Amino acid sequence: MMYTVDMTQPTLINFSPLTVEEEVSQNIRMILATPWGSAPLAREVGLDYTIIDEPAFIAETRLTAEIITAITEQEPRASVADVSFPKDKEDSLNGRLAVVVKYTLAEEE
Repeated sequence: MMYTVDMTQPTLINFSPLTVEEEVSQNIRMILATPWGSAPLAREVGLDYTIIDEPAFIAETRLTAEIITAITEQEPRASVADVSFPKDKEDSLNGRLAVVVKYTLAEEE
């Protein structure tokens, strides 16, 4: 079964997720939202945000690789199937880069 983490939509943190899918989705959101090296006692969690300063087409390519690597290393229960960057006119004008990650649970494969 394919699951989606859409960083264009806000969500609340659930401190007691009821399902593995909910827990994994929340962990992926935290990985994507955390600058690498900024989490106390877990400096290896997150993404390298310096990539964002690159031109958009380069940033997307580098971020895709960074996201796949980070999720593979930091949330081994997820297997990334797709990383996309939806294009929105307002986001483009404001320099925002939103990401949508589709994944499957490794135990379901």
